[in-house]
Amino acid sequence: MAEAPLNVGLLLHIPYRAMESRVFQALAAAGFDDFTPAQARVFQRIGPEGSRLTDLAEQAQITKQSAGFLVDQLERAGYVERVPDPTDARARLVRVAERGAKAIPLAAAVVAEVEAEWARHLGERRMSQLRGILTQLREITDPWQ
Repeated sequence: MAEAPLNVGLLLHIPYRAMESRVFQALAAAGFDDFTPAQARVFQRIGPEGSRLTDLAEQAQITKQSAGFLVDQLERAGYVERVPDPTDARARLVRVAERGAKAIPLAAAVVAEVEAEWARHLGERRMSQLRGILTQLREITDPWQ
């Protein structure tokens, strides 16, 4: 009996997890060994000027309570900070803190390295097509773009 082909969702997830593992290995090797994938799902959604906790929860597709727990952990570790929202005195923003800012370029370098490896494997043309297709698919799958 022939094995059923993997669904597209799983085919997208497998390379993402491989890249994520490489990023976390590099972060740990550089001393950022207290950062988890669950925290990363929240951290990577923080906007340049900061984000409200409710927005982070919605974008990470988790409850506000879970997002608050993860932000608490990130704040204790020095990756984020909570600051007053300049547009609403009652609200607070989650913003990338100094330690988080130091981790970002390291993670970005690993992402670039992995993408270069994929481009060598697929060829530049096919890698460009893949990026274009995934960017186009985002139009109907990412309401927060």
